[in-house]
Amino acid sequence: MSRGFNKSLLALSVTGLLISPLANATNGYFAHGYSTKEKALAGAGVAHSQDAMAAANNPAGLVNVGDRMDVGAAIFNPNRGYTVTGAPSAVVGTFGLTPGSVDSAQEYFFIPHFGYSKKLDDTSAFGVAAYGNGGMNTNYKSSAAPAGTFYGGPTGVNLAQLFINASYAKQLNSDHSVGASLIFAYQMFKSSGLAAFGGFSADNTKLTNNGDDTSTGFGAKIGWQGKVAPEVTLGASYQTKMSMSEFDDYAGLFAEQGDFDIPATLSLGAAWDIDDKRTLVVDVQTIYYSDVASIANPMSKLLVDGQPFGAANGPGFGWEDMTVVKIGYEWDQNDMTWRVGLSNGSQPIPESEVMFNMLAPGIMETHLTFGFTMAMGSNAEFSLAGMYAPSNDVTGANPMEVPNQQTIKLEMDQMEVQATYSMKF
Repeated sequence: MSRGFNKSLLALSVTGLLISPLANATNGYFAHGYSTKEKALAGAGVAHSQDAMAAANNPAGLVNVGDRMDVGAAIFNPNRGYTVTGAPSAVVGTFGLTPGSVDSAQEYFFIPHFGYSKKLDDTSAFGVAAYGNGGMNTNYKSSAAPAGTFYGGPTGVNLAQLFINASYAKQLNSDHSVGASLIFAYQMFKSSGLAAFGGFSADNTKLTNNGDDTSTGFGAKIGWQGKVAPEVTLGASYQTKMSMSEFDDYAGLFAEQGDFDIPATLSLGAAWDIDDKRTLVVDVQTIYYSDVASIANPMSKLLVDGQPFGAANGPGFGWEDMTVVKIGYEWDQNDMTWRVGLSNGSQPIPESEVMFNMLAPGIMETHLTFGFTMAMGSNAEFSLAGMYAPSNDVTGANPMEVPNQQTIKLEMDQMEVQATYSMKF
């Protein structure tokens, strides 16, 4: 494989990530997995690295995947919407919504990825990976709700995140390896249709309808994998909270004058080789949404404490930390490897926070996955993963409509298909 061709694939993948609107809101707004093989196992793989994209989960696993390149993409289909029940009250100063059900437009998203791993010597490896971490996207047309969801025309948000991960892994001995990643993150955000909240903003000129704004920052990930028995491998990885530059054009929306950092995550995993053809993997991941004010601060910061949007302690989405359990099973059959998986975690949005989360209904809890890898000669393979997240909903009162005679139900289901072509060197 020529070096020029490799560089072209990298450039194509990164360019695709930059121009593709992402809406990969699965575990909150984090992806349920990154590698196609891991996605087929419901995202599990902290102790079971299989390709160059494994660095996105646990960089320590790079020493076990060999020299390879993995290039692919997902087609993601999130079906999201809300239902408002009950007529608005006639109380002056309240903020009632138009009753009815509204679905978000733009149902399909194309999300590419790229991974490259190279052994430096018998005990160390280097890798680079580019992938979309996730995102929030809603697009409620004004024709669906007269004058728009919040009476400001077409309403919604789009948050896209790109990670570029450079990793180094070292094998300490025949059973244990460690790894570390330096991660560059790029975010893009825009909002529309929120002008009615102008009186509740510290700067209503930087609240909504300002087009795309960008944010950058750095973080790190560390990981370990260790064989603790002939058939059992354990793994752990931790990604730091990433301090991002502010969204200056939305300093009147996000708490701390437009700050929107990326939460830390902690993952623990185990892999059990039942025999030479079957493996069971289990991961537990916690996402620390509560560490980021613009994500975690509840609406009571505005309604009780009087803190406006954009203030140092202003309101956010009210999200809580999320812990997800992922279980996957794979087996070899002739030249094929088959995979299935199940993940479950309590979604992060309390009933009290449904109004603002009409913009970001990240309420999924369960993911069912399947997939396979097939050999394509001695130095290439093709992997496919499918995901279905059954419909979930959360219902709560409209907190700005006294005497709370309106309820808001958020609802979402998801499907995804991801494919990867892999070359071994």
